[in-house]
Amino acid sequence: MDQERHGMADSKFLPIAAATSGTGKEVTEDIYYYTNQIVNVIFVGEPGTDGWVLIDAGMPESGEKLKKVAEERFGKDSRPKAIILTHGHFDHVGGLIDLVDHWEVPVFAHTLEHPFLSGQECYPAPDATVEGGFIAKMSFMFPHEPIDLGNLLHELPKDGSVPEMPGWKWLHTPGHAPGHISLFREDDRTLIAGDAFITVKQDALYKVLSQKEEVQGPPRYLTTDWQKAWVSVKKLADLDPERAVTGHGIAISGEELKVGLQDLVDRFEVVAIPDDGKYVNNYFKH
Repeated sequence: MDQERHGMADSKFLPIAAATSGTGKEVTEDIYYYTNQIVNVIFVGEPGTDGWVLIDAGMPESGEKLKKVAEERFGKDSRPKAIILTHGHFDHVGGLIDLVDHWEVPVFAHTLEHPFLSGQECYPAPDATVEGGFIAKMSFMFPHEPIDLGNLLHELPKDGSVPEMPGWKWLHTPGHAPGHISLFREDDRTLIAGDAFITVKQDALYKVLSQKEEVQGPPRYLTTDWQKAWVSVKKLADLDPERAVTGHGIAISGEELKVGLQDLVDRFEVVAIPDDGKYVNNYFKH
């Protein structure tokens, strides 16, 4: 290795898991998502092929499990062409150091996420005071320290293309994190939303465990700019996606997605933005 990689967000196991943890689902022939405890890790590429890409990297201490999932889908000793990060929160990079040490592949993220992925800066601490359920209240335990990917960290192309993913484009969808991105393939209107919106009420323990499906705003306890988060949801709704895979919850499609996403846009202040919390102070409801 040319440069040592390290991090804390990849080494703090949290004993919480949804009912769907450890299971996967194929959304299209070339899109498969695996639920790692409470977060989805997405594999883009047809089974048994070499030209696949990993989107996000799961919960802390998940590296070995994600390697096994990759081998089951793409074959023994298979490795991705690249890893794309929607953002760098602990539950999306938890297995990343282990994976890049094993695979030695480039990792692409928005430049605004680079301070958190190069050991320079911590994310703002999770807000355990925010209005919400039990997971919001326990979020003070969640790591927010940076990881350091060394020389494997790269910028996303400025033209909106996605490395090793022809036909896809990335969109800057901040709010939940400064450099949060979502991915869209216009040919079949498939959206990988990250945490710009999700399909489970992530702050409520019962709904996370049961994975009750409902289009929701980003996780409250880690979202720091609600005005930008709302604009990002509007941007994704304007794409008119046919199907969406989100960072948390089950994939959603068709009329259920269209209606749910439009309702979220229309009622974002009511259903997404909490009434109180330290990151709500700069946003005033009308």
